[in-house]
Amino acid sequence: MLKRSLSLAVLALALPFAAQAHKMWLLPSATNVSGADPWVTVDAAVSNDLFYPDHVPGDLSRLVITAPDGQTAKPDSAITGKYRSVFDLHLTQQGTYKLSLVNAGVFASYEQGGQKKRWRGDAANLAKELPADAKQIEVSEAVNRVETFVSNGKPNEAALKPSGKGLELVPVSHVTDLVAGEGATFQLLLDGKPASDIKVSAIAGATRYRNAQDEFDVTTGKDGKFTLTWPHAGMYWINASTQDDKTSVKQAKQRRLSYTATLEVLPQ
Repeated sequence: MLKRSLSLAVLALALPFAAQAHKMWLLPSATNVSGADPWVTVDAAVSNDLFYPDHVPGDLSRLVITAPDGQTAKPDSAITGKYRSVFDLHLTQQGTYKLSLVNAGVFASYEQGGQKKRWRGDAANLAKELPADAKQIEVSEAVNRVETFVSNGKPNEAALKPSGKGLELVPVSHVTDLVAGEGATFQLLLDGKPASDIKVSAIAGATRYRNAQDEFDVTTGKDGKFTLTWPHAGMYWINASTQDDKTSVKQAKQRRLSYTATLEVLPQ
């Protein structure tokens, strides 16, 4: 289990900068619920098609659930299979929950004995994992966040406060109140500050039943804000990525960042 968990974490760090065919996501069974005792089931996976698990499961060791009161909640009945991970969430509070898979680590490339090699993993393990005779070492840092949102009854915003680390999404239009044909505005932050001039891509689910991705893109303004107008109802995957030199790892010269969210758009 430990070996598998490590391999999933390494894959999660690598995916945003690997082939674009592979997309990581969280998919709730519903984003708006109500009632005396509501539950949702959530899938976590990396796949070629949205939202059809066909590659590897998501790593639930990286899961953070923020409850409507801003405190951390725990999943129920979590299990990881061949192609997807699944967990239940008991919505015991009124308001909005934020579900996040947060990955941070480093990539290292080096030469050993005349051969080029690579290593990926946690920054804390970098020094002991690189061989003593490694030469021409190049290190980069990766910070990735994958999210989705669920509201029980009336939405609120306590769980939506940014952490100030990496790329994050701040809703202007509420994330569980999106309607087809209407524009929805969000703000992208980088380390808590507006992230300007970054491309944000959106793709509707069920891509395995289309001949094209039907991706549409927008670019954030100086204030980090952007607006998406949804062509139809359904579950959407949105993604943004960037890079800079503001690393938290001494050996790293470059930091790569990615943000992904699954949002549900309702019909008018």
